[in-house]
Amino acid sequence: MLDRLDHALRTRPERPAVLTATRAGATRTAATRGELIELADAFAAALYARGLRAGDTVGVAVRPGPRALAVLLALWRLGLRGAVLDPGAGPDVLRARLASARPALVLADAAAQAVAGWARPLARRAAGLELPELAGLGAPVATVGRRLPGCAPALDRHAARSGVPPRCTGDGDADAVIVFTSGTTARPRAVVHTRASLAAGMETVSALFSGGPGDAGAAGASGAVTTGPVLGDTFFVLVPSLVRGAPVALPARSPRILARQLARLAPRDTYLTPPQLRDALREGARFRGRVWTGSAPASAELLCRVRESGADEAWGVYALTELFPAAAVESREKAAYEGPGDLVGAPLPGVRAASDADGQLLLTGPGARHRYLGEDPDPWVRTGDRARLDGAGRIVLEGRAKDMVLRRAENIYPGLYEPALHVPGVELALLVGVPADAADGHGDGGGDGDCCDYGDERLVAVVQPCHGASEPALRSALAGPLRRMGTAAPDALLFARIPLSGRSRKPDRAATAALAAHRLSSGDGSGSARNGASAKASRARRGAP
Repeated sequence: MLDRLDHALRTRPERPAVLTATRAGATRTAATRGELIELADAFAAALYARGLRAGDTVGVAVRPGPRALAVLLALWRLGLRGAVLDPGAGPDVLRARLASARPALVLADAAAQAVAGWARPLARRAAGLELPELAGLGAPVATVGRRLPGCAPALDRHAARSGVPPRCTGDGDADAVIVFTSGTTARPRAVVHTRASLAAGMETVSALFSGGPGDAGAAGASGAVTTGPVLGDTFFVLVPSLVRGAPVALPARSPRILARQLARLAPRDTYLTPPQLRDALREGARFRGRVWTGSAPASAELLCRVRESGADEAWGVYALTELFPAAAVESREKAAYEGPGDLVGAPLPGVRAASDADGQLLLTGPGARHRYLGEDPDPWVRTGDRARLDGAGRIVLEGRAKDMVLRRAENIYPGLYEPALHVPGVELALLVGVPADAADGHGDGGGDGDCCDYGDERLVAVVQPCHGASEPALRSALAGPLRRMGTAAPDALLFARIPLSGRSRKPDRAATAALAAHRLSSGDGSGSARNGASAKASRARRGAP
């Protein structure tokens, strides 16, 4: 698909490719198709002139946008392997990741270098972040884009283009990208996608996007725009959309401006993370066409709110760094599901799903990562999610295996029950475990205070209300779902704003558990709910009447 994008951008170069928004939400062109491919050509020539050849690794610390996409195209054309780097990860983590990937060169924009350079003292004072200096981490650095004082020398955009290969002639088994996910400083965990798996994932996204309202098909040989604009900023949105001939608008960071941008742009397809959707809805955003969301759990209630705000369809996409995308479900189908767990939809074409002996979901398919860096290839992705396939072959998540809460020798998987807590008026809801000794005698879930042995946990439901929602009304609405949880009913119910973490702003379970422990240990009963469900569950666990 990236080869097709290279070809498509060279036709009708005057057409807009990447769009941004003004403070008023008006659309402006950040790069035309011609400017984008010219930038990619310049980057490819500069990297080739520095002696980089197919199979070499290049670190990339560039914000999403035209420059990042041009870098990706240049790396693809030369057969180079890109290692995605996050300067905000901290010096120890970044140093370990660089040692693992061993890039011959790091490409960074001025913003990444500012975060890791002159702005480090500001970050340390403002947020307590200890950030690394890229130039001191062992790999040469070159600046892409505007160079500010203190930045590394700029990548030579005027390098000779003669002799630069027009495209990589290697096979699909060659590495394309390294994306770090987890692990430790001693052993970083990184996903390795080949050229074939990366292309397969993009083809799946393209098929998922096709056939929607107002879709007139893919771009023809002339490169003419045949679809309306798309809003999103991930490569898996940018590349298939541009190949199809649609300009892509980068979402405004400010929720207020994003709401204005949606109104002015009226995109046919919108891809935003769940936190972005919630922020935009608070600002009164209106949608049209289809809205897609992923990178973090999306409840049926959130998807329905998006559709009530004008979208024709609202889709939740289940995806992992190791396999993007894996499954998808539309709001109506998700809302109609009444069983336990979180319905994320049927596996997409080419994706196969199975479970191991412990109930962990396994996935495989053409878009699956080839391996983890430094490990042997494995066709099956171990997701870390407990799941089952229902009678229709759809994937139903039952929670993260590592999120399990142990209470009185009973294993409780939060993902089984959290969807039921998303009643109207609830924006987010998590079930977290709190050490029993930290919460003993506090909380207000109706527990009897001695339900847990030493070392066990108490289960706390932490609920974030929608703006303007009444807590008493939510207590009443939640009473039924809590009763239906049976022996898994929580020991306490707290109303609080749930902390988010990471670039995708996923709910931070560890921080939420710490918040709950603090609230309960301090005897803060505000926002708690006495419903008796936990007391009944506690008696049931002890065999009491």
